[in-house]
Amino acid sequence: MTVLRIFAAAALCALACSSAARPPERAAPAGPRVVVETRAGARHAVTVELARTDAQRARGLMFRTELAPDAGMLFLFDETADHAFWMKNTLIPLDMLFIGDDGRIVGIVARAAPGDLTPRSAGGPSRYVLEVNGGWAEAHGVSPGDRVHFEGVDRF
Repeated sequence: MTVLRIFAAAALCALACSSAARPPERAAPAGPRVVVETRAGARHAVTVELARTDAQRARGLMFRTELAPDAGMLFLFDETADHAFWMKNTLIPLDMLFIGDDGRIVGIVARAAPGDLTPRSAGGPSRYVLEVNGGWAEAHGVSPGDRVHFEGVDRF
């Protein structure tokens, strides 16, 4: 019986040592994110889909029936301009955060109504637009002047 106990203890020791020698498993890399930092110092991350091409930007979040709470779409434009959006074929209310070249939020369209064909913009130049669920900006205390940081987003 003693030999059996010694053998079992040695086997357990070998198993523990081999487990410790393996490098830790890495989580899958996170997708692209936009981190919004408020002037109060709060940081809110949004996992984003990217809209880089004209076709992707034209489709946007149309026909979606839901959007995860901290998910959105980041529209990347080649130029800084007064970009305008409408809600044609969009089924959920959205907040649109217009972002300047310097990473500051220059304007917010809050709770844009589904299906509304009225063009909505910040009323001034922006380079990027982040669309999130309607009411997200207010719920997170986000306002014009706050800063955003891109993670995993190649802007060019």
